Amino acid sequence: MSSRGFQSAHLSDIQPLHESEQGEAEWRPVRHHFDIQAFGVNAFVAREAGDYVVEDHAEADESGTGHEELYLVTSGRAAFTIAGEELDAAAGTLVFVPDPNTRRAAVAKEPGTAVIAFGATPGVAFTVSPWERKYTGD
Repeated sequence: MSSRGFQSAHLSDIQPLHESEQGEAEWRPVRHHFDIQAFGVNAFVAREAGDYVVEDHAEADESGTGHEELYLVTSGRAAFTIAGEELDAAAGTLVFVPDPNTRRAAVAKEPGTAVIAFGATPGVAFTVSPWERKYTGD
């Protein structure tokens, strides 16, 4: 932490830790950048329309963490699919998925669409998920 008691960064200052594959958004490791320990937070920025900004997953299956998640579309527009329901989410839209068993995904409708994902397991100390640890070494 800075001597001022806070840190700041523009999303473009947080560089991906690995090359994303075709159809995947760039993962910007926000939690790792700031060394946040209390909760998970990552950003995903689409290069092209059609890129996944939230991969198709259920937290209980994929990470084993049981996270509830909050997504914030910060730029562009994303098409969310949550438990089979479609949701068109413009910049400024918040999408909360409390049940870790609920499948969710989001696809960018515009190039440059950015989604920030916040997550943690209620009542449990935060631990870094295995997929994030693979790239950050945390």
